[in-house]
Amino acid sequence: MSEKFIPIGRALSLESDEKHVSFRCWVHRKRGQKELIFLILRDSTGQIQAIIKKDSDAWKEAEKITIESSCEVTGKVKQDSRAPTGYELQVSKLKIIGLSEAFPIQKDFSEEYLRKVRHLWVRSTKLVPIFKVRSKIFEAIREFYTQKGYYEIQSPSFTKSASEGGSTLFKVDYFGQSAYLTQSWQLYAEALMFGLEKIYCIAPSFRAEKSRTRRHLAEYWHHEMETAWMEFDELLKFEEELITFIVEYILQHCEKELKELGRDTSDLKKIKAPFIRMKYKEALKRLGKSWGYDLTDEDERKLVADLGAPVFLTHFPRDMKAFYMKVDPHDKKVVLAGDLLIPGVGETTGGSERISDEKELKESLKLFKLKTKDYDWYMDLRKYGSVPHSGFGLGVERLVMWLTGTEHIMDTIPFPRTADRLEP
Repeated sequence: MSEKFIPIGRALSLESDEKHVSFRCWVHRKRGQKELIFLILRDSTGQIQAIIKKDSDAWKEAEKITIESSCEVTGKVKQDSRAPTGYELQVSKLKIIGLSEAFPIQKDFSEEYLRKVRHLWVRSTKLVPIFKVRSKIFEAIREFYTQKGYYEIQSPSFTKSASEGGSTLFKVDYFGQSAYLTQSWQLYAEALMFGLEKIYCIAPSFRAEKSRTRRHLAEYWHHEMETAWMEFDELLKFEEELITFIVEYILQHCEKELKELGRDTSDLKKIKAPFIRMKYKEALKRLGKSWGYDLTDEDERKLVADLGAPVFLTHFPRDMKAFYMKVDPHDKKVVLAGDLLIPGVGETTGGSERISDEKELKESLKLFKLKTKDYDWYMDLRKYGSVPHSGFGLGVERLVMWLTGTEHIMDTIPFPRTADRLEP
């Protein structure tokens, strides 16, 4: 009998029946009878039902062991249709490694309590499949850009210049100077782009939003890209490629996790490019609103629900978007910007063609009442060989919400940070 420890998931895929195996695992559930003790054992790869008989050498330890105790278990795996996973482990040896005290998550499953004990809840079978899908999303993003010949680049988290609206910046003391936590790598990406041309990043971003909606976080993971020689229409096509690639990747690699989460994937299997495109003024007509109206989360979800597929919302009023977005040469009131609205979530990506002309950028800084001296270095990028270029940002947690069917964004990240949540 081999004492080599293997993952539970591997044991569940053994071709022949009645294999002797050893696991390192935790006790997920326990119930006992006079002559038998049943344990549901778990590790990161799966679960298996274990049975300990009273005449076994493991009986005394089995009596003592508690929920969430860690242990080493040896026994014979055999198929059993009555067991939850179709396999059962007949235990011959059981060694307790870390005996758990009375595990606190037993009766109170309220959202507030589970967030208070998040450090324990992250091991739950409710969250672990979500985190596995999340990991695969990061993997898919990197695989996509590797295939496209992009370079992964990082930028500072402390910044002097704001890339977005100043009202949502986290101000910090930086050795006696005022600085801000980054909302985007974008301004730095535009500098790096001149040397590398095709770049992307995956990094945390910070927004001091007091929103308490189901899709807002104060700290979230941000995927962004910036590409030289790319104009607006090419940008939208690129985003379509990325999203469809990720969807296909998750369907291929996360079938087990999506099933555990109860996610009906029929809608994901229908995701195909090109996506629907709708201009801001058309959205207003559908919603019965007038020019200048700022769409709410509910509006976005309604638009997507009505159309039943991802939608690019484009050509927003100039003063509604960021200062660096290029004005549409055919309609000076709007910018070449697009937000991708995803079913059940709303806005998930936001991007634009950037201003590449120095004069236009100066006018835009003035229009947005920004201090030119704070952007001197950014202006330099328009003086020395400027080119058309575009980029976008994607909120990873919102994508996780959609792909996993998770109801609240706080469950898409291990330790969420919101206006009223800084612990644990």
